[in-house]
Amino acid sequence: MTRFLPTLPHLLSSPGRPFIHRDLGGLQFNERVLAEARSSSNPLLERLKFLAITASNLDEFFMIRYASLDRSIRTQRNRRAARHLLETRNTLLDMVTSLAAKQVETLDLLASALEAKGIQLVRRPQLNSDNFRIGQEIFSRDILPHLSPPEPFRPNRLSFLENLKCAVVFPSGLWIPVSRRLAPLHIHAGENGPCRLFFLDDLLLSHAGAAFRLPGNPAIFRLTRDGDIPVELSEEDPSLVPDIIRTGVGSRDRGRPVRLQYGGEAVLDLLERCVAALRLSPRQVHPAPGSLHLSGLWSALGRLPARFRSESSLTTPPFKPFLMQSLAKRDSIFKELQGRDILLHHPYESFDGYVNFIQASAKDPAVTSIQQTVYRMDALSPVIAALKNAAAAKKRVRVVIELRARFDEMNNLRLADELRKAGVEVAFGFGRLKIHAKVALVTRRENGVDRLYTHLSTGNYNAATARAYEDLAILTARPEYGEDAQIFFDALCHGQVPMGFKTVIPAPARLHRLLLQLIEAETAAARAGRPASLFAKTNALVDEGIIESLYRASQAGVRVDLMVRGACSLIPGVKGLSDNIRVLSIVDQFLEHSRIFYFGDSNRMYLSSADWMPRNFFSRLEIAFPILDDRLRRFIRDVVIPIYLADTVKARELTPQGTWRKRSPSLVRPIPSYLRLPSPVRAQACFVELAHREYRGTPLCREIPPLP
Repeated sequence: MTRFLPTLPHLLSSPGRPFIHRDLGGLQFNERVLAEARSSSNPLLERLKFLAITASNLDEFFMIRYASLDRSIRTQRNRRAARHLLETRNTLLDMVTSLAAKQVETLDLLASALEAKGIQLVRRPQLNSDNFRIGQEIFSRDILPHLSPPEPFRPNRLSFLENLKCAVVFPSGLWIPVSRRLAPLHIHAGENGPCRLFFLDDLLLSHAGAAFRLPGNPAIFRLTRDGDIPVELSEEDPSLVPDIIRTGVGSRDRGRPVRLQYGGEAVLDLLERCVAALRLSPRQVHPAPGSLHLSGLWSALGRLPARFRSESSLTTPPFKPFLMQSLAKRDSIFKELQGRDILLHHPYESFDGYVNFIQASAKDPAVTSIQQTVYRMDALSPVIAALKNAAAAKKRVRVVIELRARFDEMNNLRLADELRKAGVEVAFGFGRLKIHAKVALVTRRENGVDRLYTHLSTGNYNAATARAYEDLAILTARPEYGEDAQIFFDALCHGQVPMGFKTVIPAPARLHRLLLQLIEAETAAARAGRPASLFAKTNALVDEGIIESLYRASQAGVRVDLMVRGACSLIPGVKGLSDNIRVLSIVDQFLEHSRIFYFGDSNRMYLSSADWMPRNFFSRLEIAFPILDDRLRRFIRDVVIPIYLADTVKARELTPQGTWRKRSPSLVRPIPSYLRLPSPVRAQACFVELAHREYRGTPLCREIPPLP
């Protein structure tokens, strides 16, 4: 068989089987995000947001993926395997270097464009200029009071620097560690005139020396540590779980160093001594000519003056999610659900629909219990307020919180304490399985019997991210869903792995096996001469068992369409292997997050919280839930999927060479005429329009007159 990716041959699992290394796939996703930052078709502040995301993604890459690879290299005893790992590491670092260079180019490009709009990105201004004076005022007011006095510096002191924390080092041999609580970007703007943006590292380099009367030009360092904190809770008393998690989170700041970034005047001798003290290889030391705080651009965008945030060339026009009437009136939600299932497509449809459902449940005297999972939730969540109100009303409220949600551990610990104080029963994830399933269950007493109302989702119960993440969910009174949800919560609240589901498909027990069976069924249908197809939308595709099965399906003639937002290890379009597979990826204003699995010959469709990765199949508690309502299934099959496959504005296509390219409109299959889509098709814009015209012309059409 042909070797693929000739410049990166060792990133294939073997010369004979084309699998792209998952970490290469992850970095390729970051390249696609960076392409949006460089695209002149996007508003300037949107482009800044995408640039900030690439910096945040690279931080996480080093903390999690690179750190894992580094651990494997250090513990590998087989020389050949160790050499392969080293080659992989070096190739990935080459790609990181290329990405970092493009980040700097993009920052310079955006700075010039922003200045023309009255927004100055101030870097190192000339002494005594207006920008220097303003920066000095910001430094004296907002930064200096939070800096400790300079201390004697020795390179081994860097080993005490916390994860993602900076330190300023002066030629005189003194240094100042910098608190992570300081804002990474500072904004200065009056009612009129320009708006000035100052990175924290630029302010430190420009003004810290003068403030402490230290001569010479300083250097600045930022240390990245291994951020993974694997914690197994199988043998632990549940009351000890929060303390175990707190200890684990604290260890993140003491993890093994994996990257050292530097800026300013970092002389070679100083760098060499720092590298030796931290036991890093020279390839783990990276200059930051752009800024050490690029990720801070994202949080700062909302603090810009309104006159800039309303400028059409700077920002995307305000978007108001659609709230269907059936969920707007809390007193009629249960009656509505007794007659039909409701599909929610966020952010196009408002998360307020779910909030109203929970609030109605909290106030309804017929409701006896509310149960819900929590993986990531906003700190000021209206859902949490409703759950506390329900507990105050003497309803039984049970919440299962996964404390190991990466980087949200402390927020979830605070949330658990808050809920317990309000009288809510709180259970935690346990053992090696993270609870990643998104389930809520309401029990309501009707005519002397309990009726179950269930919410199942691909995304988190988070009102903040529901405005920025694309997800799908259903609200339903079908007992098939509710009975499985009850089994789910009863098991978890007793420290057991849920078993015995009749409708929903759990991982790790059944999901991987079922998907293989469904793919094989399509393969058998194709071999029997029937038209066979499958569509899958997922955030990542790296499971080799699934990929091998998809290759066999393609060889049998199954038409396979895949939407993979992030890392993809499958290579499509390879003659004799994957000719019938197409892989697309959309990076746009909203983060594509839903998971959809549809199998054409059997007409079976599932939505899921699980990506197609080994961790989701075998190390997390996930569910996939079938779409039983024919109207909803037809809407996803005949509207949602065709719109995604028709996108030629934001979609990119994976080539047989393992690279990504913009799609050619000539390769797009015919679009159903009833959708009335503009040309060219931008999927997310189409979904906005569909929601606001109340899905006229689709299986979700309301009882309203047709469009003229």
